[in-house]
Amino acid sequence: MTSYAITAVASSKVNLHLGVGNVRDDGYHELVTVFQSLSLHDTITVTPAADDMHDAEDQGIVATLSVSGDSAQAVPTDATNLAWQAAEKMYQAHRRNGGAPAKRVHIAIDKGIPVAGGMAGGSADAAATLAAMAQYLGNTVTEQEILSIAAQLGSDVPFTYLGDTRLGTGRGEQLVPVLSRGTYHWALAFSAQGLSTPEVFRKIDQMDRQPHLDVTALNAALITGDPHKVAAHLHNDLQAAALSLRPELRTILEQGRAAGALAGIVSGSGPTCAFLCEDAETAQAVAAELSVHYRTAVATGPVRGAHVKGH
Repeated sequence: MTSYAITAVASSKVNLHLGVGNVRDDGYHELVTVFQSLSLHDTITVTPAADDMHDAEDQGIVATLSVSGDSAQAVPTDATNLAWQAAEKMYQAHRRNGGAPAKRVHIAIDKGIPVAGGMAGGSADAAATLAAMAQYLGNTVTEQEILSIAAQLGSDVPFTYLGDTRLGTGRGEQLVPVLSRGTYHWALAFSAQGLSTPEVFRKIDQMDRQPHLDVTALNAALITGDPHKVAAHLHNDLQAAALSLRPELRTILEQGRAAGALAGIVSGSGPTCAFLCEDAETAQAVAAELSVHYRTAVATGPVRGAHVKGH
């Protein structure tokens, strides 16, 4: 066990393609999605709670959790937070594997990813906590065990742990790498109010639609590294539902394209709008144009998934 603070990076994601199939018996939808991890991130810092005298065996490994940064007040600071749950599951696996009892920890989350924005912020925080706790506990939990824990925590956690560009099937947790050349430049426009993922899925179930589950053309475009070709194949089955719930998103998408983006999509379940641009300069220009009315950022992808800084 370490006696110093460990800081991990929690990378966000965008779905280049999100095809939503039928509802399964377990209540989840069958998905076919291509994830790309983005440089927009949160940071997670795990610090030994030196002044906490409670026993992790009885009280759990997490002593406290705090949140700072954008929309911090919207993030729970108790055991309902996925990062808290990730730490507890890692400690349980550590002990099952014969690891020694450990001092309890404080988890500090600094938010850069919008809350309830369709960019997997909560999942990324959980993934980064898995990476930080692995080091804190002396790497007693195997990579396979960590990925199993990630899948238990949520559908997007395995991808945000691994990062890069990957095809996700099942509920999104069954992942295989996708060959992607080059760096892609994004302008992002955030909404002041988040969207509930379950609400968006409920809405799509009420709509008459045809699922788009074929990613062959997108994968071929990614191999070329040409953002123009990739832009032609961006797709999100959830976009119609998000636009139905939040019609103003249609205006944001139109404004981004008018400002010079190659294409714009609602990211995941929304409401963040992601605009693929030709280059970094164009992404900056699109973000600047949209910043008159919205909070914006620029990001690049693909990037690494969750990782401890310096490793």
